[in-house]
Amino acid sequence: MRHTRAGFADYLELTKPRLSSLSVLTTVVGYFAARPVFDGALFFALLAGTAACAAGVAALNQWMEADTDALMRRTAARPIPGGKIATGTAFVIGWALCAAGLALLFARVTGGAAFFALATIVAYLALYTPAKRRSRFSTEIGAVAGAFPPLIGWAAVPGGDAALAWVLFAILFFWQIPHFMAIAWTHRRDYEAVNFPMLAVRDTTGGRVAAWSLACTFAVAAAGLAPAWLALAGHENARGHAGTSLAIIAAYAIVALALGAWFTKRALAFRRPPAGQTRETAARRLFFASIAWLPLQLAALVVLRLLA
Repeated sequence: MRHTRAGFADYLELTKPRLSSLSVLTTVVGYFAARPVFDGALFFALLAGTAACAAGVAALNQWMEADTDALMRRTAARPIPGGKIATGTAFVIGWALCAAGLALLFARVTGGAAFFALATIVAYLALYTPAKRRSRFSTEIGAVAGAFPPLIGWAAVPGGDAALAWVLFAILFFWQIPHFMAIAWTHRRDYEAVNFPMLAVRDTTGGRVAAWSLACTFAVAAAGLAPAWLALAGHENARGHAGTSLAIIAAYAIVALALGAWFTKRALAFRRPPAGQTRETAARRLFFASIAWLPLQLAALVVLRLLA
């Protein structure tokens, strides 16, 4: 393949900045949800290390999928199939970023943060990326990798509540299913062209795709309410004492219920599109709802914990 001169924008695109920024954002959520004694140097190292790992994983993912990316309309213009960046260059950049990020997290944050970052890298590259070519369950495998970043942030804070960490993991895991099922249904022709055995490719009517999306939307709405059930919306040290703020927990529960109901409404419409609406339209609306739901839900949890 003939390569043209790559510019800064091409190298930035190699790191999938939107997807990488989601990893950084959810890491920050895990950090602040653990109610740290703020340390500016540690926080900067956490951001930089997580961003480097996320960018490296994205570059290596594109290196591994350059052949299939070239065959799909939505990915054909990416830097490697588009002839901007050589595969060897992407390989070196990807591993260099991952190594630098892990070293920074281990040396300047905590070993636990480095461990969960490594778990993310392994799950994404060794499990999820190969599974896309072989398994119907690739989306679920990828959701595991995508749910680790909050644990990176949580592990940066000594003494953080483990229950909260796994609630965050559950929120991220179940959220990704309707989010990516909506994407997969919208772009199913692309995935079919490269023989990815995804549910959206195998399910020609979309009924099973929508049903699974709805089930996981119920699950993520329940996970969003879990901090209220477990009295995690306030400070964990206040649990079981008269000082526990029932108002804080009630406020969080109301917000989580409202957000969960809205998200579920979109998933129901994907399952049974209203009159005059196609499943494709419902999928796009579910996708945009998922984009809005996640930051609102996580912001509610962090704000209420910090105010408690």
